[in-house]
Amino acid sequence: MAAHFEIYKDKAGEYRFHLKAANGEIILVSEGYKQHASAVHGIESVRKNAVDDKRYERKVSAAGKPYFNLKAANGEVIGTSQLYASDQTCEHGIEAVKKTAPEASVHDLSAG
Repeated sequence: MAAHFEIYKDKAGEYRFHLKAANGEIILVSEGYKQHASAVHGIESVRKNAVDDKRYERKVSAAGKPYFNLKAANGEVIGTSQLYASDQTCEHGIEAVKKTAPEASVHDLSAG
């Protein structure tokens, strides 16, 4: 299966999306949105900003694990990665988002 976004509803009833790599691994997750249209807009923002390395904020968790945030032009976080074992694997995650997000299809799992 090709890389794709999935829109879903969380337990609190908010819309969220994640970007899945071709191997099924989740490589980016969104915040919660009250409206479905806001989640769709978030995906479009990820597609637009994913190719720009300046939009990635590399961070380290309290447990010492690297991860990244993808930010929009206004500085708002539009997606967060998983925690990685090393800086190198974190950079691989960023490259995966850059490569797959712009053309990834959308699977809407939120209905029903």
